[in-house]
Amino acid sequence: MGESLMPARAVQPELAVTSDVAATARITPDYWDDACKHLSRRDRVMRKLIPQLGEGRLQSRGDAFTTLARSIVGQQISVAAAQSVWTRFAALVSSPSTQLAPTEVLALETSTVRAAGLSARKVEYLCDLAAHFESGAVHVDQWQGMDDEAIIDELVAIRGIGRWTAEMFLIFHLMRPNVMPLDDLGLLKGISVNYFSGEPVSRAEAREVGDAWAPFRSVATWYIWRSLDPLPVDY
Repeated sequence: MGESLMPARAVQPELAVTSDVAATARITPDYWDDACKHLSRRDRVMRKLIPQLGEGRLQSRGDAFTTLARSIVGQQISVAAAQSVWTRFAALVSSPSTQLAPTEVLALETSTVRAAGLSARKVEYLCDLAAHFESGAVHVDQWQGMDDEAIIDELVAIRGIGRWTAEMFLIFHLMRPNVMPLDDLGLLKGISVNYFSGEPVSRAEAREVGDAWAPFRSVATWYIWRSLDPLPVDY
């Protein structure tokens, strides 16, 4: 679906917010402390990692449409390039704000968006994303009551968004507690290092490790990412 398959820290350029929303309030999940206690009881690696890696928490800010638009803009390019292109793209909006509106994207001329540094395919993806949001094809107001797979089904119907991006969105934006992105290279590497002495790990083996993490697989995944890069995985 056009998404890049990048290791754990590459979550940031696709799903991080730009400096223009730096003042937006951060939200932290209320289940975090309970999750850490649960994981420490159930899993020997988590029992070691959680105290080692400090007091960091998963944090979310921003809105759904802007987050997914930035995800599309940042695919398959470096962090610096993604930031530069996003800044130019966001500047095309007549009344820039902390939230990008679907109607604003749909009103832009293709040639204008291309001039900001976006490929023709990414322009198509952004337009499809905006059309899904504008038409109500994605039920943002109902997501709170929908299960993870139902939300993933809605998101992967949008061009340019595959399962990996949808799962990152569930973890970092919706802060769902029990997501395990088995296509994430960083997660597989971290499980290999922490559970299999660096030996290659299959998705089936990783899934088995994750069985002990339920119902807080997202939290365990976050700590596995941090075991590879001690900087907090931010949003």
